[in-house]
Amino acid sequence: MNNLEDIRTLVEKAKEAWVAQDANALVKLFTSDGEIIVPGQKWQGQERIREEINHFAEQYSDVKIDIKRIIIENNQAAVEWYYEDTEKETGHRNQADDVIVIDFKDGLISRWREYFDTETPIRNQI
Repeated sequence: MNNLEDIRTLVEKAKEAWVAQDANALVKLFTSDGEIIVPGQKWQGQERIREEINHFAEQYSDVKIDIKRIIIENNQAAVEWYYEDTEKETGHRNQADDVIVIDFKDGLISRWREYFDTETPIRNQI
């Protein structure tokens, strides 16, 4: 997969799935052994990813994502986006600047690695 539009489309679909908290839609974008890595956690395989996204949806709501830029080279992309969600239990609004490095294989996501900054957006509002 090296068509720039295909990669952009997959990134948009992933964003839509996160916003909708639709685990099935997100899992369909990954290879069977695909992985999501976030600070402190690694979810390997479609079933594990589905479980974790469903668990996330139980705890958080009102997800908003604004894609700032996508940089594509070969079968890889770096995506910078601004992310918000609300903790259902407390009503607290979380905000983060997020960068995701994505590897693609056979037209699907094989690796999704997130690096997020939860401090800067909050400090900028003060």
